[in-house]
Amino acid sequence: MSARLTFVSPPPGLAPLTEFALTEIPGAAGLFTLQAAADAHTRLFVLDASVYLPDYSPVISDDNASALELAGPDDALILVVTNPGEGGTTVNLMAPIVVNARTGCCAQIILEGQNWPLRAELGDRSA
Repeated sequence: MSARLTFVSPPPGLAPLTEFALTEIPGAAGLFTLQAAADAHTRLFVLDASVYLPDYSPVISDDNASALELAGPDDALILVVTNPGEGGTTVNLMAPIVVNARTGCCAQIILEGQNWPLRAELGDRSA
């Protein structure tokens, strides 16, 4: 899978970039690179939450859903940013990237008032 994503506003720390390519890593279903169209050196690794974190259920505000033109939950693809490290991989559950799967419009949303960790350990799901 490969798609072009347009952020409604630049992701935190990546201004002024808003155009990105989302490309699935071969052999790793649900694992993607998110690379800036204007800067090949700016790249993140993101996971499809429905594949790796089936119990993750962030609440998206009506304002955010409206800004992304989401007609319902089935329109939303929830991605989480991964942070690989020597001690394992963590994922940012406090600020998912919410994508309108129909249009490619997206936003990194900070989930205020929800109890999701900024650095959650990603468990071994290879069983």
